[in-house]
Amino acid sequence: MSFIVRRGLSTLIPPKVASPSGIGAAQDAVRMQRVVSFYEKLPRGPAPEVKAKGLIGRYQARYFGKNPSAAPIAHVILAMLALGYANDYYFHLRHHKNNAH
Repeated sequence: MSFIVRRGLSTLIPPKVASPSGIGAAQDAVRMQRVVSFYEKLPRGPAPEVKAKGLIGRYQARYFGKNPSAAPIAHVILAMLALGYANDYYFHLRHHKNNAH
């Protein structure tokens, strides 16, 4: 087993709760009890699913979440068309609304 693999696995494994030298000592017993009580209070199982908040968060959860789709590409194309037409209308087409060139 390479060093990198062992290093990666060492972050997943919790630190040793008891050591052979610290089992018999009274001062270490109190410390060990604090460590054990800390680990007992940690939540078990998978983390709860985080609910998306806000407009952008809901959009990302819907289109980029568990079932990603190509709809955002269509949304970008439609938004560019709409903004382009609005730009053309404001700077050019509104002057030709009632009379031609």
